[in-house]
Amino acid sequence: MVAEQVRSGVREGLSALRPVGVPGVGVSAGAAALAAPPSPMQPVTVVVHGGDPLSRAGIVSQLRAGGEFLLADETAAPEGAVSIVIADQMDAETAVVVRSLRLRGTTRIVLLVTRIDDKSLLAAVEAGVSGVVRRHQATQQALGAAIRSSALDEGTLPPDLLGRLLSQVGQLQRQVLNPRGLTFAGITEREIGVLRLLAEGFDTAEVGRHLFYSERTVKNIIHDVMSRLELRNRTHAVAYAIREGLI
Repeated sequence: MVAEQVRSGVREGLSALRPVGVPGVGVSAGAAALAAPPSPMQPVTVVVHGGDPLSRAGIVSQLRAGGEFLLADETAAPEGAVSIVIADQMDAETAVVVRSLRLRGTTRIVLLVTRIDDKSLLAAVEAGVSGVVRRHQATQQALGAAIRSSALDEGTLPPDLLGRLLSQVGQLQRQVLNPRGLTFAGITEREIGVLRLLAEGFDTAEVGRHLFYSERTVKNIIHDVMSRLELRNRTHAVAYAIREGLI
C-alpha cells in the first residue's frame, strides 16, 4: 500500500515536469486539467500565497511590472488561475498549503522557495506542485516562464533539480517498486505479459497456454489489474496498457 501511494504521487507529479528554458523536454501530461489553458494572447491570472508581507509585495510588484499577468485575490481568482506559493522550504506547513489548494480545485501551482533539497523536492512533487523556482533565481523572466508553463498545464524545474529528481525516481524504482514487482504504471511484469497477449487477440485460455498459467490464474490477473486501476473491462485494461506505453 505504501509503495502504491508513493508511486502514484510521484508519477502524477512527474507527468508534466520539464526543465526551465528547455521547451518540449519532459513527460507528457496525464489527466486533463480542470480548465482549458489560456491562449497565447490571453493574460494569465496569478494568485500569490504565503510568505511574509514584504515578500508578497515584492512578487506582486514584479509581476505587475511585466504587464502580462493579472493579479487576483484568492477569493476572486477565476478557474484556471496560477497560484504562487512563497516559502522558505518545502516543509509540512507548505505541503498543507499546496494540498489545500489542490483540494479546492487549483492544479497550477508554482513553488517559490528559498531552499530545497532532494527530500523536499520529492515532497513537492508528491504534494502536487507543477513548478519550482528558487527565490534567488526568481528574475522577472524566470518567474514569468514558470507561470506561463503552469498555465499551459506544463511543469518547470531548474535543470539541476530535474536531474536530481530523476535520480530519486530511479532509486525509488530500484529499491521500492522493483522488489514488489511494480512499475510506475502500477502494473507488474506478469500483468503486462497477460495484457500484451490479450492485445494480440488471444483469449484467456490461449494466454494461459503461452505463459504456462491456468486459465483461472489468467482471469485472476486480469481481475486484479481491473480492480486496482479501476478499469471497466478487459478492453479498457488493454487500452490503458497501450496508452501508458507498456505494450
